Amino acid sequence: GDHIRPRIRVPEAWHWPVNVSLSTEFGYQRRSYSSDTWTWEIRPIIDKQLGRWYLACNLALERSFHGLEVSKGVTFSPAVKVGYDVTKRVNMGFEYYGATGSIAGFDPLRDQLQAIMPAIDLNLGPNWEFNLATGIGMTAGTDHLLVKLILGRRLKLGKR
Repeated sequence: GDHIRPRIRVPEAWHWPVNVSLSTEFGYQRRSYSSDTWTWEIRPIIDKQLGRWYLACNLALERSFHGLEVSKGVTFSPAVKVGYDVTKRVNMGFEYYGATGSIAGFDPLRDQLQAIMPAIDLNLGPNWEFNLATGIGMTAGTDHLLVKLILGRRLKLGKR
């Protein structure tokens, strides 16, 4: 499938105590990969670099437009990341991903998606993002082996 994920953030010049950004993602994936083919999410992101430690919390709201989950309406999918800068170019840590079900009433725990994944981030320069994580599902409703790869290009709009 394909997804597009624009993200905006509060400018560093505002000197907030944490970084705050908002990501939205609209995408399509084949039915053989996902029970929902057309989906949309809005993901507020709060993160902070504390010395060599990186902490992030994403509290995503998701909506399916075509597939088995359409009737659930808006669902809640939290994510957390804790990473440590091993070198200036390599950050290693753990990522947690959940999907608890409809915001009108969470699914039973056995049906929720809960996964933890060791992850590596590579600093490929100021304009590139690389993240690789592989892990396991912790509930019966989660795939048992998961692999995630993000290769991103940062675009700076406005004044330079």
